Amino acid sequence: MQLSQSKCSLKANEGRWIYIWVNSMKLYQALRHVDKFRTVFDFGGREVAHWFPGHMAKGLKQMRANLKSVDCIIEIHDARISFLLYYTIKQNPVFQDTLSAKPHLLILNKMDLADLSNKQVQILAAALAESHVSSILLYYSYIYSAENPEELVPKVMDIIASKPRFNREEITNYCLMVIGVPNVGKSSLINSLRRTNLKKGRASRVGGEPGITKAVLTKIQVCERPIMYLLDTPGVLPPKIESVETGMKLALCGTILDHLVGEDIIADYLLYSLNRLGKFSYVDKYDLQEPSDDIQHVLKRIAVKLGKTQRVKAITGVGNVTITIPNYTAAAYDFIRAFRKGELGQVMLD
Repeated sequence: MQLSQSKCSLKANEGRWIYIWVNSMKLYQALRHVDKFRTVFDFGGREVAHWFPGHMAKGLKQMRANLKSVDCIIEIHDARISFLLYYTIKQNPVFQDTLSAKPHLLILNKMDLADLSNKQVQILAAALAESHVSSILLYYSYIYSAENPEELVPKVMDIIASKPRFNREEITNYCLMVIGVPNVGKSSLINSLRRTNLKKGRASRVGGEPGITKAVLTKIQVCERPIMYLLDTPGVLPPKIESVETGMKLALCGTILDHLVGEDIIADYLLYSLNRLGKFSYVDKYDLQEPSDDIQHVLKRIAVKLGKTQRVKAITGVGNVTITIPNYTAAAYDFIRAFRKGELGQVMLD
């Protein structure tokens, strides 16, 4: 009996070792070409379109006009490109002199999509501790389901109490201004606070693309005790993004409208970034044989897996023929959306 059990145990151990060896060989085969992948992205002389429409300029003027009635500024960043967003906001002439004059709370949003093992968030927090930011809160992609929206009001009250209110000293209610680049979650935060503190529905439109909020809205109440209002604002970007790569990272996170940059180049930059960071989950998600540095190959596989095709006319020697080909644009769109939803793993683009 004991001999039989020993044989079974040996066979089980042998099976495990074979399984480990087979998977190690698969991993080796899959990664054997990775060292030949691109180390620098070729933008081909492209320039990222400057997403600075008329509504943004109008919104900036309104924000400047409303700053005197604001007790605290809440600045929201995408944690995946926190350094870029911080310096993008800081470079804007409307806020260069204002941010240090007002109590200031920084919120790093979409923390669950960021690669925290990178330690960039900790580095950012240390750097901001020496700047104008009074405090930092961490939020997750779906703010409405997070456990920490109720932390914001007490935190804001502590920050406001630490500085004089000047012309608002005798006023018993509080007004906050929410700022950040487009599509970073400003309106979602406002709606979350209303649900948490007032048990009311959304008061600010939200959407999956930048430009939903086009002007500074009227005061939106988000708390009863104390009475607290928030001003939703349009996204803030400098009139010109100096670095093409900075603009590409902003576009990848949905801060710039996709069609202004091009889904094809955004998808290619995403593939380059994932490979550079060693994030190969796209291989399993789209049934690739191994990691690839060829965006056309990857998009073709995505299109085949998802059944994304299109019919086009081809001119031949016997006349026009309608053929079916992979829809590369639809595949690029799905690839980009998968990244933004966190389906391709946790990433830090800084």
